[in-house]
Amino acid sequence: MNAAGETRHLLVVDDDDRIRELIREYLARAGFRVSIAPEAAAARRLLEHLAFDLVVLDVMMPGKSGWEVARALKQDPVTQDVKIVMLSAIGEKTNEITAPIYGADAHVDKPFEFEKLERVIGELLAAVS
Repeated sequence: MNAAGETRHLLVVDDDDRIRELIREYLARAGFRVSIAPEAAAARRLLEHLAFDLVVLDVMMPGKSGWEVARALKQDPVTQDVKIVMLSAIGEKTNEITAPIYGADAHVDKPFEFEKLERVIGELLAAVS
């Protein structure tokens, strides 16, 4: 919840149906309102019509990569304040270097513990409460 007591709205973007659904279920049980998208174009359509507090982005997706989506979100005045967490199996060092270049606020390496993802999300959202 934010300072006004509203449930935080998250968008999870991952091309792996199973991972996307597991993240959605876990974060919903943690008290978040969660929308999902299988790739960048679907995410962009949701972002045009709904307000999100945070986006969880898989890096490697068909079409546009998560990095490209992150950069576009940070360059758009409407979405530039949305927090971004990158998810990737490309390697921790690569994530540490690359995520900030594209505007991501944090990264979590795959495979990951759901508790770690929830903690990272909580820390980012607490910073904007």
